[in-house]
Amino acid sequence: MNDAATVAPAARPASPASRLPSLTGLRWVAALLVFGFHVATMGVIAEPGQKAVVDWAFALGLSGVQFFFILSGFVLVWSARPTDTRLAFWRRRVAKIWPSHVVLWVAALAVAAWFADPVDRFVAVENLFLLQAWDPRPGHFYSINTVSWSLSCEFFFYLCLPLALPLIRRARPWALWAVVVAVPLLILALWPAQALVPEESRWWFTQVFPPVRSLEFWMGVAAAELMRRGRWRGPGLPLASLLFVATWVVAAQWVRAELWAALLSVAYILVIAAAADADVRGRRSPWRSRPMVWLGEVSFAFYLVHVLVMITVLRLTGDWGVGFTGWWGPAVVLGFLLFNLALAGLLHRLVETPMMRLLTPRRPARTPRDGDGAGKDSGGPGAAPGDRGSAVPRPRAAGPQDDHRPTYADSR
Repeated sequence: MNDAATVAPAARPASPASRLPSLTGLRWVAALLVFGFHVATMGVIAEPGQKAVVDWAFALGLSGVQFFFILSGFVLVWSARPTDTRLAFWRRRVAKIWPSHVVLWVAALAVAAWFADPVDRFVAVENLFLLQAWDPRPGHFYSINTVSWSLSCEFFFYLCLPLALPLIRRARPWALWAVVVAVPLLILALWPAQALVPEESRWWFTQVFPPVRSLEFWMGVAAAELMRRGRWRGPGLPLASLLFVATWVVAAQWVRAELWAALLSVAYILVIAAAADADVRGRRSPWRSRPMVWLGEVSFAFYLVHVLVMITVLRLTGDWGVGFTGWWGPAVVLGFLLFNLALAGLLHRLVETPMMRLLTPRRPARTPRDGDGAGKDSGGPGAAPGDRGSAVPRPRAAGPQDDHRPTYADSR
C-alpha cells in the first residue's frame, strides 16, 4: 500500500491493539519540546548566537503540552475496554498521576523552605489536589511545582471521558470528523473570544482553563474512534512526519502567535494517527525502538522534575536569570537533560511503577473469540460491527512497553 494511504476501509474496521509503542516514543518528543522551551525562557544560555538558535528551535516548544493532550485522548479511547467501570478507570488515572505528583509537591515545598520562599497554604492545598488550573488568580494556576497545572487539566479530562464514551461509541463518523475539523477552528476562535475575559485572565483562559484545553483532548478522542472503526483517512508516518516538520518551521518563522496552535494541532493529530497505524500494521516506525520506548515511559516523570531541578540548581549557583557564556551554556543544558533523565528514571521505577501495581485494579483477562483477527492480546475496545475476522496485522514486538494510558503527563 502506498505510504500516503491510511487504515483499512470502512467495511473492515480495525481491531485496536493493546500496545501502541510508537505513541510511547512520541511522548518523549513532546517532553523534549517542553524542556527546550524552558531552557530558552529561563535564559540558561547567555551567548547571543547560541541563544538565538535555541530560541528559534524551541519557540513553539510550549505546544508540547498540546501534543500530550491530543495524545492522551487518542490513547485512552484506543485502549478502553467494555469491561471497564467508571470507578476503575478513575482509579487507574489517579494511580498513574497522583503519587508522583505528591512526591514533587513535597520536593517543591522543601526547596521553597530552603530558600525561605513564602508559600500560601491555600495555594499549596489547591495544588496538592490538582485544582489549581481552575483558579485564574496569578500565583495560583502556576504554583508549587509549576508544571503540575497540566495534570489539573488532565484530571478534568479523565473525569469527563467515561461519561462521554458511550456517546462517542454511538456517534456517526461524520460527527467524529466534525470534531477533528472543528478543534483547530475553535482554537483560532479563542483569540477574539478572549476579549470577553478580563485582560489579566486572558492567558489563563486560553492556555490553562481546563474546558478550553480539553478541545485538544477531544480531538484525539475523535481521531482514535475513527481509527478504531477503520474510518480514519490521513497520511502515512513518513509523510505525516514531513508535514509536521514543515508546519513547525513555517509556524515558528512566519505564522502569527494566534495561528500556530491551530496549525500544530493538525500536524500533531496526523503524526499520532500515522504512528498508531504503523504499529497496528507492523510497519516501520522509529518511535518504537527500545531507547525511544524507554524515554517515553519516563517522560511523565521527566516532565514533572525538569523545571524544579533547573530552577533550584540555577538559584544555588547564582546563575538564575544570568545564563552561561561560551560553551558552558550547551554543556549545562546537556547536564540538565541527563540529570533530569536520571531522576526521572528513579521516579518512574521507585514511585510511578510500584504505585500503579499497588493501586490499579486488575483487568480481567480477555478471552479470544473465534475469528478475532486482532489476536488474544489485542486488549482494545469492544469490537465494532464487522470486526470479526478483520485482517489487520498485529504490531511487531518492540521491547519494553507500558500500558499506554497517558497523561500530560503520561501520554505522557
